[in-house]
Amino acid sequence: QELLNVGSSTGNSMVVSSNLRRAISTAAIGLSDRFAAAQNKHDDTILLLPSLQEISFNPDAQTILPPGGMAHPTWCDMTIPGVPVEKFSGLIDTQHHTGNKALDSTGLIRLNQFVSDVFSSKCDKDVIVAVGHSLFFRSFFQLFLPRSLEHISKKKKLVNGGTVMVTLGEVTLEDGKKVYMIDPKSIVVVYGGFGKHTKK
Repeated sequence: QELLNVGSSTGNSMVVSSNLRRAISTAAIGLSDRFAAAQNKHDDTILLLPSLQEISFNPDAQTILPPGGMAHPTWCDMTIPGVPVEKFSGLIDTQHHTGNKALDSTGLIRLNQFVSDVFSSKCDKDVIVAVGHSLFFRSFFQLFLPRSLEHISKKKKLVNGGTVMVTLGEVTLEDGKKVYMIDPKSIVVVYGGFGKHTKK
């Protein structure tokens, strides 16, 4: 039932995305029914989180979107059912977008920032639909699943368009430090799953 709510209405969920254009377009296209139903409510957007930016030095893992800038539609955003092209830019919330990742940023830094973001005031819903990248999410499972656990998500990337549901927990230790962990029993493959790019 929660998955149906995510796809069709705002409910108690929100959508966040990497600041890379392919992720933004994937979010808008893949969840077009949701945004079409909510377009007159003005309270359902795609919130860009720099912490979701892909883990790579490759050119296609860099963003040219200026800090807080307007995300204009690309060719693949021109004909999204239920999302008029003139309303596309208004769908993308860039209030937390700080530009391309810093030179001293690392995947580990951004992974830890992402889980912190999930439990911060930036994400004020119980269900977070995060749209990002396969290397980032493989690293997410490697870092936040129990170290001793063997799981395919630690070895193989999500296929393109792959969708997985998990429960992420936050615990505050006595010294005030916050730690995060994925509940292994909560992992549900919704679509596609883990397939290519075996890590050896």
